[in-house]
Amino acid sequence: MWHKPNQLHWLANFLYVLALGMFLYGMAVAIIRLPIFPLNTVKVTGELKHISHKQVELIVEAHLTGNFFTLDIKKTRDAFEKLPWTRNVSIRRHWPSVLQVEIEEHQVLARWGDIALVNTYGELFHGASDADLPVFYGAGDAVKEVAEHYALFGKILNRAEMKIAQVTLSPRRAWEIKTNQQLRISLGRENLDVKLEQFANAYETVLRHLNSTIQYADLRYPNGFAVRQTKKLSTQVSPLILNNRVSLA
Repeated sequence: MWHKPNQLHWLANFLYVLALGMFLYGMAVAIIRLPIFPLNTVKVTGELKHISHKQVELIVEAHLTGNFFTLDIKKTRDAFEKLPWTRNVSIRRHWPSVLQVEIEEHQVLARWGDIALVNTYGELFHGASDADLPVFYGAGDAVKEVAEHYALFGKILNRAEMKIAQVTLSPRRAWEIKTNQQLRISLGRENLDVKLEQFANAYETVLRHLNSTIQYADLRYPNGFAVRQTKKLSTQVSPLILNNRVSLA
């Protein structure tokens, strides 16, 4: 190589460029670490109902270290996402000294047993709420499915002025509803919306006008359903059978 001037010249140029690049990189790192690029403003946006100003302040004080360039965005995002009611966090830098943090809170839909809450996306999260919420029961991987059926069932029963208090999906894939009037409805596993529509129509037109309180409705029959009622003037319990023509037995 020492007898090849062209290669020596190329190597010298390469080493020169490499040294210059390392020098410029070192200078750039040193400059951006100077306290001349501070983060003067942290803007937190989003419809926040459960995340407090104090919680945000604590995160800013503990995790927003460095300047405009050196702040670790991932660690900052992780800190905000650890707040119980945080669903999603977006963080952006705005030159020259602003950090914008956009927080999306969970919108609570129901309770998952007594261990967690369910949001409107059918996702579990751990937060505290004293709201009067419906309760879901089922396997851990069925949260979204139960939430979707809750919306379907609720839309049908609302027409009969009934509100759902509890939805259960059994290990055998059978559905059961409990209303805020303590009416328990067994739906079974098939034709859920059709069966519930028939029951809601019968309840609206006939059952709610009887001199009795409906305690239980079994919708698992192929061509009708059965209900158990309690007489309002006594404690007598008697069965009531309805088919698609809404005749009483």
